[in-house]
Amino acid sequence: MQPAQRVYVIGDIHGQLQKLIKLLQDAHLIDASHVWCAGQTTLWFMGDFVDRGPDGVAVMNLVMRLQQEAALVGGNVSSLLGNHEMLLLAAYRFGRRSTGLGSNFITRWKQNGGNHKDIASLTPRHLEWMAQLPAMALVEDALLLHADAPLYLKYGKTVEEVNANVRDLLRHSDALAWEELLEDFARRGVFLSSIYGLEFAEQYLKQFGGKRLVHGHTPINTMQNCSPKKVYAPWTYTDDLCVNVDGGLFLGGSGFVYRLPPSTTATDSSDTIQKISL
Repeated sequence: MQPAQRVYVIGDIHGQLQKLIKLLQDAHLIDASHVWCAGQTTLWFMGDFVDRGPDGVAVMNLVMRLQQEAALVGGNVSSLLGNHEMLLLAAYRFGRRSTGLGSNFITRWKQNGGNHKDIASLTPRHLEWMAQLPAMALVEDALLLHADAPLYLKYGKTVEEVNANVRDLLRHSDALAWEELLEDFARRGVFLSSIYGLEFAEQYLKQFGGKRLVHGHTPINTMQNCSPKKVYAPWTYTDDLCVNVDGGLFLGGSGFVYRLPPSTTATDSSDTIQKISL
């Protein structure tokens, strides 16, 4: 019997390059020269590489390089589309244009932590890479999505359909459609709701597959009302159906690397966390 493949997940980075490098090194995913050293391991990023921090494009450069290095040795580095990638793309594409639903795209991006250095450093390669990122993914029996929001139900009935529809939206310059999706991303915490949280989580898993939902987008410390410096591991909630992996790096949190168990139903919640502290 072959050993289970190692699958790791890292939450929102927000330009915190040095923290990311230390997390990857402590998890033995990169070496001292910042080169992929994890062989056939799979690593998923949950999106939000940019904004709120100093080195968003440098974070993307590292992830894009690791993606190539891992592929050469049978590994896999993949990433989801975060709302901050979309904010950056929208600011770059539409500038000060507004559809009337809110402020213009540049202003919205700045209000959400947009970093001028990021937008000034973008190349066609970055733009193309961000625009093709999937909105969600089914990995092992975990459903990965960036946001704890209901928006994915609006864009398709399957993972493949959602990803195709979001990619199609990003290929076109329908500013109203872009703004509506950004507005949808603003809704968060839907799986935590005491009234509808469990219902939403069960609906997601029934429709898109998987036995547990893994997301970022909303820092764990804001959901637990604690200091980000006290967050060292994922937070499992809503009858163990949801796992939040946003360690609040830009808020001062140290972050962590989460290893998906081979089967998220084969172990209890105490066995599903691999904590790697700074």
